[in-house]
Amino acid sequence: MEYRLSELADRIAGKIDGDGDLIIRGVAGIREAQEGEITFLGNARYEEWLPKTNASAVILPLDHPFHGCSRIHVKDPYAAFHEVAKIFHVDRSPIEVGIHPSALVGDTAEIGADCRIGPNVVIGNGSSIGANTTILPGTVIGLDVKIGSDCLIYPNVMIWTDTSIGSRVIIHAGAVIGDDGFGFVTREDKHEKVSQLGRVIIEDDVEIGSSSCIDRATAGTTIIRQGTRIDNLVQIAHNVTIGENSIVCAQVGIAGSTKVGSNVTLAGQVGIVGHIEIGDRVLVGAQGGVTKSIPSESRVSGYPATPHHLAKRMYAAFRHLPDLLREVKRLSKRVAELENKED
Repeated sequence: MEYRLSELADRIAGKIDGDGDLIIRGVAGIREAQEGEITFLGNARYEEWLPKTNASAVILPLDHPFHGCSRIHVKDPYAAFHEVAKIFHVDRSPIEVGIHPSALVGDTAEIGADCRIGPNVVIGNGSSIGANTTILPGTVIGLDVKIGSDCLIYPNVMIWTDTSIGSRVIIHAGAVIGDDGFGFVTREDKHEKVSQLGRVIIEDDVEIGSSSCIDRATAGTTIIRQGTRIDNLVQIAHNVTIGENSIVCAQVGIAGSTKVGSNVTLAGQVGIVGHIEIGDRVLVGAQGGVTKSIPSESRVSGYPATPHHLAKRMYAAFRHLPDLLREVKRLSKRVAELENKED
């Protein structure tokens, strides 16, 4: 595909500074871009790469002073680059429209128009798949599962019985949706399994990373609200609710019956105990350990999770602990010497 720079500028409502007839054939990062490609500067940390880039054009913030190659100036370069990247995106699905002969589809399952059902997919009775959804090889879908339109489900995903998934949802390879929650009753030192009778609801425009697990509720519902993005290797326990447009990064664990608000960011390896509430627009820093409820608009980090400005001071002080310990020992010895002289 080829586009004039002026055509791309029109698509992203940008202002051209340079050759509007320049032909662009692809997109790339600022370090990797080559002739014929367009890149962007969305973070000041990459400023040093701007004069070194081999790109033919670059998307820049408004009033940026760079005058190397041709430019498109926009308010938000990252968002604009995302729009340009979509223009060059090509559907490279490895399977054709239709149901592969090796797929096992229940007699009462319903498959919408223009779906792609890959090899060795299993779809249980009573399940329905919306139009234009792609299910790649090896995925297993249980009984009475509802999946909306325009979804993309990668290989070897497991979506268990009575799960509901909205439209435009992306589920990456190896994810497990709707398995039993981790519930036991201990009697006489033996752990008896508690039946997990609830379900999982995934709303529209959610993305779930590879090898993540979202457990069905013990009773009731585990819910992931619209627009939330879940990274790889995330554990979401039974009866958890995550609000709209939240970001859950890699290796996060959320214990049962916790409520996470909207527009929350949980950075990598955050751990959250059960039966608490995280308010809206909360940010928990990487490896934060959340042991109690957090009000909206908070920024916390560390273990136990502490207001971020205080946590930074605490960690800065930790580095001086060895010196402080030596000083305390020295002063203790000096005090003991003085006391001995007085005696």
